[in-house]
Amino acid sequence: MKITICRKEHFNAAHRLHNPAWSDEQNAEVFGLCNNPNFHGHNYELIVKLTGSVNEDTGYVYDMKKLSTLVKEEVIDKFDHKNLNLDTEEFRQLNPTAEHIAMVIWNRLREKISQDYELAVTLYETERNFVEYNG
Repeated sequence: MKITICRKEHFNAAHRLHNPAWSDEQNAEVFGLCNNPNFHGHNYELIVKLTGSVNEDTGYVYDMKKLSTLVKEEVIDKFDHKNLNLDTEEFRQLNPTAEHIAMVIWNRLREKISQDYELAVTLYETERNFVEYNG
């Protein structure tokens, strides 16, 4: 029997959506206000989901305290109150769309979580706009 556990976290970050191969006009047309050269910010909500079997000894699928610490170290400490374009290596050459941010987060966590668990991340950029990535 498999069960999914979820951990919800929050971080704030600024970014600018921009493709340097395009003209300013094309960037403005495609990305609109998100192409502001002075950047803009979001209050991101992140949900990390792990699916696996319940350990008979602990009753856990995964220790939530361990998951909380991992998310803090790999995501919150790395991206919270940062300008993603300027302050992080991951997005110096990668357009920090919600899709890319979710993929980067998933990859950072996947490296630290056993393949015994299915991993998915859901990232809310706004209350109504969110993405989910599960590798």
